[in-house]
Amino acid sequence: MATADFWFDPLCPFAWITSRWITEVEQVRDIDVQWHVMSLAYLNKDKDIPDGYREMLAGKEKPVRVAIKIAEDFDNATLGRWYTAIGTRRHNNGEELDREMVAASLADVDLPADLIEAWDDASLDELVAKSHHEGMDAVGDDVGTPTIHINGSAFFGPVLSKIPRGEEAGEMWDGAVALAKFPYFYELKRSRTGDLDFS
Repeated sequence: MATADFWFDPLCPFAWITSRWITEVEQVRDIDVQWHVMSLAYLNKDKDIPDGYREMLAGKEKPVRVAIKIAEDFDNATLGRWYTAIGTRRHNNGEELDREMVAASLADVDLPADLIEAWDDASLDELVAKSHHEGMDAVGDDVGTPTIHINGSAFFGPVLSKIPRGEEAGEMWDGAVALAKFPYFYELKRSRTGDLDFS
């Protein structure tokens, strides 16, 4: 069985699309998906980024604290179900990633309401950083999310603008596994065009 370790921040639309690809792959290939938490706010805290992007990241460490609390207190499948709930609200429905929405996403998957208290619990930031580094350090500098480890080989991407479905998703996975087997493969890239499609 192949393993896909997937790092996500609920804020990132690219991670959301790639994560939905992985859930499609689960239907057509024998894979074990493990969900992990990373943080765009933590990733960019010391970087020279545009003011608008920094403003967008303000306070976005708080939903990630809720994510890491779920990761610590529940099993991986529960973390994955919650990510589906919050991602659907954020990306498919266009809801604001605020405290009220995160609380609602907990209710969507029958998680305890008091988990929202993690929102303001800065003591969780150390666990966030630990999980973040476990995923990101293996990929290297100047990357973000989606980050995936395929059978232990770490990559940024794949970056997709639309979710592959069914066997098409499986074929893309087969290609990713083949590339992951070759230790000297590093990058495929082209300019992205078009809007993101969450359907």
